[in-house]
Amino acid sequence: MLDHFFPGWFEGCLRHNSQHSCYGNREDPAMAKRPMSSDQTSSFQAATNSVKPWIWSIGLYSGTSPLQLAPAQGIVNPVLSAGDIVDVPARFVADPFMLRVDGIWHMFFEVMNDISGKGEIGMAISRNGFNWEYQEIVLKEPFHLSYPCVFQDNGDFYMVPETLDAGSIRLYRAVSFPDDWVHVKDLVRGKHADPSIFSFAGKWWLFACPAPKTHDVLSLYYANDLDSNWVPHPCNPIVTGNNRIARPGGRVLVHDGQLVRFAQDCYPTYGSRVRAFQITELTPTTYRETEAKETPVLVPGKGGWNVSGMHHVDVHLAENGKWLACVDGLLNVQPE
Repeated sequence: MLDHFFPGWFEGCLRHNSQHSCYGNREDPAMAKRPMSSDQTSSFQAATNSVKPWIWSIGLYSGTSPLQLAPAQGIVNPVLSAGDIVDVPARFVADPFMLRVDGIWHMFFEVMNDISGKGEIGMAISRNGFNWEYQEIVLKEPFHLSYPCVFQDNGDFYMVPETLDAGSIRLYRAVSFPDDWVHVKDLVRGKHADPSIFSFAGKWWLFACPAPKTHDVLSLYYANDLDSNWVPHPCNPIVTGNNRIARPGGRVLVHDGQLVRFAQDCYPTYGSRVRAFQITELTPTTYRETEAKETPVLVPGKGGWNVSGMHHVDVHLAENGKWLACVDGLLNVQPE
């Protein structure tokens, strides 16, 4: 989410084609909030002394369908904001991903450090998916981190965050879930925004945007397993020249053999809304998708925390049979 700070990057888009294709019970965690040191507190007070634009927060939506979501009843959004972060001076929080492990929901998200200007990965927990308690920063690198796409495979927990300045898409594994992560390998070389990994039909797939400034290109890669070499899909670029449908906007939904790709609509500005595409064909040689009739699935609110935009969704089927989604929203407060 580096581009949140550079409105000059936001550009118009080419005409959108709605269809395109390519042929050929564990106890409460013993984790206490870690307060800031006195130096950090002083820096935090200085950093938050003025109102700044481009403030993202995290909310919860729900619905009977993953494509028909609305603010979850019984809660007040946002459920997490910069004011909840106690161990670093935070400017905003964004890009949430969830996992439910041993009856506890874990949410991982970008925390923008207002002193360093770099993103770090924070984590919060909840027993019911509605009431969240921030824990701590769980991953920090010398470079910016965001979009922590977390998942489980063969009993291990993994994360693929956005790591633009590392020059590659990097895979991390939890040495001790949820707060100890190590880099295990680079998946794809090059600068890619919002890498979205998922498993389907015996292979691993990865969407990413190789145009992080213009948000108008989407690439696809695949591999036999996480340890294999990743291969560019022959249909690349899946999308080109269209910033309304290219950049990933959350975890790819895999449910009952169906695939849904979420995309950021970056017109007229970055992070305006989220659209959904049903992937109708996906093989190592072919790709087809069509825009879902319910799209856009996320739009700005009429006021408050998300009045200026929404650009991310991670949706999960809850025990009650309804869908629960963590989302983010933008309040673009312009200084006077």
